[in-house]
Amino acid sequence: MSSVVAADSNQRAASAEGRGQAGAPTRRGRVESVDLLRGIIMAIMMLDHTRDFVHFQAYDFDAADPVRASAALFFTRWITHFCAPVFVLLAGTGAWFQQMRGKSKTELSRFLVARGIWFVLFEVVVLRLVILLNADYATLLAFLQVIWAIGWSLIVLAAVIHLPLRAIVVGSVGMMALHNLLDGIHFTSGDGPGIAAPQVAVFAWKILHEPGPIFPFGSPGPAVLVLYPLIPWVAVMAAGYALGTAYTWSEERRRRFLLRLGAGLALAFVVLRAINIYGDPVRWSSQADATRTMLSFLGVSKYPPSLLYLLMTLGPALVFLGWSERHTQGRVARILITYGRVPLFFYVLQWLAAHGFAIVATLLAGKPTAYLFGNVFLGPPPPAGYGFGLPVVYVLWLLGLVLLYPLCRWFASVKARRRDWWLSYL
Repeated sequence: MSSVVAADSNQRAASAEGRGQAGAPTRRGRVESVDLLRGIIMAIMMLDHTRDFVHFQAYDFDAADPVRASAALFFTRWITHFCAPVFVLLAGTGAWFQQMRGKSKTELSRFLVARGIWFVLFEVVVLRLVILLNADYATLLAFLQVIWAIGWSLIVLAAVIHLPLRAIVVGSVGMMALHNLLDGIHFTSGDGPGIAAPQVAVFAWKILHEPGPIFPFGSPGPAVLVLYPLIPWVAVMAAGYALGTAYTWSEERRRRFLLRLGAGLALAFVVLRAINIYGDPVRWSSQADATRTMLSFLGVSKYPPSLLYLLMTLGPALVFLGWSERHTQGRVARILITYGRVPLFFYVLQWLAAHGFAIVATLLAGKPTAYLFGNVFLGPPPPAGYGFGLPVVYVLWLLGLVLLYPLCRWFASVKARRRDWWLSYL
C-alpha cells in the first residue's frame, strides 16, 4: 500500500508519526485502499438515488428487470448493487481496525452496541424525513434501509467478536451460503398464503428475512417499510470483521489473498448462476436476444441479498481492494478517498442533493413537483409527464458529486484534526 494517512493530502505530513506496517491502520492513520473503495461505492450510491427521484420510469417497473428495462437503465441500476454489500462489509472491517488501534474487545463491544443503537434510531427518526421531505406518518411510519441493517449488525457484531476467529468465518460464510434455503418460508396472520402464525411472528420474519411493509397498528394504517431484512447482512458484517485480520499481514501477502479470494468468489458466481439451481430465488432464462439473456443472467435478487448477489458484488470488490493498495494516488482517487472517509456524512447529504436536484430540475422544466414531497416509495404512481431521461440523471448526479466534495473535504479535515468522542459515531 502506498501510504496510511490521517487526513486528506494537505495533512499527510502531520500524519507521518501515525504510519506503521504497510496497510495496517494506526491510532491516527487510515487505510487508503479501503477509503478509496468505500468512496467509489458511496459515489455510485448517489447515482441510484438520483435515478430514484429523477428518472421518468423510476416507478413504472424495477430498473433491474431484464425484460422491460433498457440495457442502459439496467446497468445504471445494476452497478449500484455493489454499494450495500461493500458498505456493510467495510463497516465490519472498520470494527477490526478499531481493535487494531487499541480498543479492547470489551471496549469495542460497548462502542459497537452504542453506535448500532444510534444508527437504528438515526434511520428511523432522522433519515425518513431526510429522504422523503415530508412528515406523513399516517402513511409511512419508518423506512428501514441500509443504515438500519448496519445498526443491528453492529449490535450483533458486539457479541460475535468474542468468538474464535474460525467460528466467525464459518458462521458468516455459512449464513451467506445457506440463507436462501429460507426463501420458501412465508408467515401470515390472515387468510393469505403462507404458514399461519401470530402477528408478532409475521413482523419478526419480515425484519429477519422477507422484505415488505408491516402494519404495526393493523391494515389499513401506517406502514413500516422493511427493505433490508437482517439476514444475511449480519453475516456480511461479521465476514468484514474477519477480513480485517488480513491487515495484520504483509502487503504482498494481503494483496495475493484479496485478489485470489475475490477472483474465486466471482468465478463461483458464474458457475453457480450457470447451473441455475441454487443461490437466488429468481432463475435466469434465455431471452429474445443475447443481450437480454445476459441481463437475465446478471439479474439477481437484492431484497434480501441472495448468495449469488453477494458473490457477484463482493468478489469484484475484493479484487479491487487488492489492486487498489498500489493505486491510491491521483486527483480522482484523492477525491473518492475523501468521500470514503466521511461515509455517514456523505450518505445523508447525497439524499438531500439527489432529492433537491430533482425538485429544481422539475420546477425548471415546468413539471408538477407535488409528487416529490409524497411517500414516493409507497404512494400512487407519478403524474403524467413526470421525470427525465438517463442523460439528465447522469448530469444531476455528477453535479451533486461536485457540490458535495468541498463539504466532505471540510468534514474529513475536522475528523482528522479532532478526537471528540462523538465524531467516532459519524
